[in-house]
Amino acid sequence: MTKKILYVDMDNVIVNFQSGIDQLEPEKLADHIAVHGYNEKGEPRNLDEVEGIFGLMKPMPGAIESITELSKLFNLFILSTSPWNNPSAWIDKISWVHRHFGIEASSPVYKRLILSHHKNLNDGHFLVDDREANGAKEFGQREGSEHIHFGQGDFPSWESVVEYLEKRK
Repeated sequence: MTKKILYVDMDNVIVNFQSGIDQLEPEKLADHIAVHGYNEKGEPRNLDEVEGIFGLMKPMPGAIESITELSKLFNLFILSTSPWNNPSAWIDKISWVHRHFGIEASSPVYKRLILSHHKNLNDGHFLVDDREANGAKEFGQREGSEHIHFGQGDFPSWESVVEYLEKRK
C-alpha cells in the first residue's frame, strides 16, 4: 500500500519563530528596525529578513518526536517558504533540519525539504501549516487535499495533529 503524502511547514509549526527573535542580538535588532520600522501594531517589520534568524530558532514542543512518528506512517516532506529578501534563511533552514533531524540517510526527513512560495503546486494529501498564505489555503481547497491549520481550532498542538493523522494514514 502506498503511503499518503504529508507536507509540514517549518515556521511556527516545527520551528518556534519567536525563539529566534528572543535570541537576536540587541544591536542587530536595532539595526533592522532602523531600516524596516514598525507595523501598525507597533511590532518590528519583516523580522524574517534578519540575517541568521532562522539558525537561532528552537523546535516547537513535540515537533521533532511527532515528525519522526508521522514519517513512519506517511510519505513526509517539510514544505516551507523562505523570505525572498533573506538568502541566509535558505541555508539556515537546511542547517536547522540537519541539526535537529540529522544528515544521515536514516533521518526521517533526509532529502525531504522543499522551499516554495507556492505550496499549492505540490501534490499531496495533507499540509500542516499555521497560515493560509503561500498557497496553503489553495492546497486545502483541492479535491483529496487537506490543510490542517496548526495552532487553530481542532489542532492546537502536535499531539492533536498526530492523533488526527494517525486515523487517516
